[in-house]
Amino acid sequence: MGHRCVIASGIAAWSLVLVASLAAQPAKPTPREEAAKLKNPVPSNAASIATGQQLYQKYCRFCHGATGVGDGPSAPKDTKPSNLTDATWDRGSTDGEIFIVIQEGAGPEYKMKGLKGKVSEQDTWHLVNYVRSLGGVKK
Repeated sequence: MGHRCVIASGIAAWSLVLVASLAAQPAKPTPREEAAKLKNPVPSNAASIATGQQLYQKYCRFCHGATGVGDGPSAPKDTKPSNLTDATWDRGSTDGEIFIVIQEGAGPEYKMKGLKGKVSEQDTWHLVNYVRSLGGVKK
């Protein structure tokens, strides 16, 4: 009976150590936190914004509208594309968060498909600069 008690006590102590060590681990950053850390390597200048505008017209205006207010004629039924000119963005407002949404799409249902594989990373940064120029949420 004594050995069982010692073994049970040892297992309980080991379990407490394991739980305590797991609790002490720093939390892994969420994908949104990781995206927020991304820095835009493309300067926001007239050339970048013009390139971003051309890309926007090709890939984005059909849903987000010609001026970015979310009134595009080809938006999927029962969706409301984001207004890119307003001051509140639900999916994040840093350049990195905008970049990830453009590349990966807008979850959780992904009604907005990402442009990864269609648009280069550099061109995605041009799109970020153009979207910012529409006057929406500030950095």
